[in-house]
Amino acid sequence: MTEIENMSFEEAMKELEATVSRLEHGEATLEEAIKLYERGAALRAHCDKRLREAEERVEKITLAANGQPTGTVPAEGL
Repeated sequence: MTEIENMSFEEAMKELEATVSRLEHGEATLEEAIKLYERGAALRAHCDKRLREAEERVEKITLAANGQPTGTVPAEGL
């Protein structure tokens, strides 16, 4: 298994969806289900972190009167 902190958002989300599916369909023993749940919780936390990081980088493009981009404003300044 890939270390969660090295996963992209998309990789973690794909594994999280597969984990949820396995848990929903009862495809695991009790011990496996507990491990799946723990990994799923870690994957969810990782996805949340990646989303927060992306939101922090979002910038608003400022436009001049003629509609041409003039720069950016950090999302915190919105």
